Amino acid sequence: MEQLTREKLLTVKREMEGFMKESVPFWLENGIDKEYGGYLVCFDSKGKLMKELAVLTPEDKMIVTQTRMIWGFSALLRNGLAKRYGWEEKCKEAAKQGVDFFIDKFWDKKNTGWAWVTDRKGNVLDNGKLVYGQTFAIYALAEYYMATGDERGIEYAEKTFDALKKYAADTFYGGYFENFKEDWTLESAGVYGGDLKSLDIHMHTMEAYTTLYEATHKEVHKRALQEIIDIVLKHMVDYDFWCGRNQFSIDFTPKPAISIRRTWNYDRDPESANKNPLDTTSYGHNIELIWLLNRAYEVLGLPPAREFTRKFADYTLANGWDNIHGGIYRDGMHDGRIVVTDKEWWQNFESLTGFLDSYQATEDERYLDTFIKLWEFDKKYFYNPEVGESRQLLLADGTPVIDDTGNQWKCIYHTDRAMMECCLRIESLTE
Repeated sequence: MEQLTREKLLTVKREMEGFMKESVPFWLENGIDKEYGGYLVCFDSKGKLMKELAVLTPEDKMIVTQTRMIWGFSALLRNGLAKRYGWEEKCKEAAKQGVDFFIDKFWDKKNTGWAWVTDRKGNVLDNGKLVYGQTFAIYALAEYYMATGDERGIEYAEKTFDALKKYAADTFYGGYFENFKEDWTLESAGVYGGDLKSLDIHMHTMEAYTTLYEATHKEVHKRALQEIIDIVLKHMVDYDFWCGRNQFSIDFTPKPAISIRRTWNYDRDPESANKNPLDTTSYGHNIELIWLLNRAYEVLGLPPAREFTRKFADYTLANGWDNIHGGIYRDGMHDGRIVVTDKEWWQNFESLTGFLDSYQATEDERYLDTFIKLWEFDKKYFYNPEVGESRQLLLADGTPVIDDTGNQWKCIYHTDRAMMECCLRIESLTE
């Protein structure tokens, strides 16, 4: 590595450490519900608790962000950054109280599995069993177990895995049905998603099973991870263009993407279901899939998926990267036509890890150069210095559209995960 490149990377690392040193304390100070337990995540651009939201109330607690907060504090503990920066005891307590609340209030003792939403006190408001939420429970609790040794983490991670294999696994076509009512009967078709499968949920199931297998080293979890990797690569990739598809019928026939109640874009526009459905690809999922797949291979003891990495990264560079302003677009057609030109925080933070991972796997300098350019964009436009966190949504030129610090989908997970992943990777590269 050239000295100039090394110096640039070390500068990026210092800046990302600076981001974490503001973002993590914000969540430690504001994100813990000191009255009822669990986490509060809905904060405006000033860092104040919001007064209203489009779908839920700001004090309601959704499984996705409750588990992502558990994961975030646990990951900081396990990778040593909490100790390095003086947050160790606070992160331990933040993670533990989150797990206490989550197990006590979200676990369905009658049907097994986790509720989708509770109110602030933990009274269940929506007891639907969505695989998206169940997989994040596995991901968070397995990470928590490895970080703390608390046996409850792995106990409930394995219970959740067992429930998915029992109730959600499609034993005919493979993969998983995704949306269920509280007793694990399938939801209705269409807007409730009972007739659909998606890359999004199967990719995050792979993410969860990677961490679960890392925690247990059990053969059953290894096989489940290998199986979900095979499903994603066999059915969910458009190999004509080397990008991911979004949604499928139960037999994996690709379908135009529609909004799904509770999950897919529904929070942004509750009335958007079935409006102009298109067979689009998500640039964020494409680049996120690269590093999550390579992480799964690493845990399985395999080398990186180098051809897959190169072709997926090249597709995102050619089609999802904004050559005028910088940053990653949200969605487009497989042939390169851009459908949604605005830029959302999670795509633009996950892509930092994705491009850096692509460089590590291939040693192609273009990906390293894009990583540095993307950080410049994120730092300039997404970063909100008033609270030390990221805005949610921008126009293509960087003008803020939604400048929430946090909401029912946005918390410590995408931003600080990218900072953790990239800082540790830069340390490895520059050493």
